Amino acid sequence: MRFLVDAQLPPALCRWLETRGHDAYHVGTELPGATPDHAVAAYAVDHACILLTKDEDFLTRHPPGEYALVWLRIGNATNRSLLLWLEPRWAAIIAALDAGERLIEVR
Repeated sequence: MRFLVDAQLPPALCRWLETRGHDAYHVGTELPGATPDHAVAAYAVDHACILLTKDEDFLTRHPPGEYALVWLRIGNATNRSLLLWLEPRWAAIIAALDAGERLIEVR
């Protein structure tokens, strides 16, 4: 799978995804600084990426349709805390994506 990691998530998440066999790109390296959300969503569509974000705005302003959205519902966290939180949830996320889910809310 191909993932686009949104700007408020760390680049370390890309490396974590890559160790699990996925392609992962960070908004900070793929798009210019302060890129608006609609352009991030368009990039996800144009590059067939699943968007990983903590930003609720994607739900209301740019809801998934042509792209899949994984909405991580975790507050401020260190990189290590984020990855530890995500690890036990990852298999269910992948299963939902494989089943064709376009919006996955992760709590």
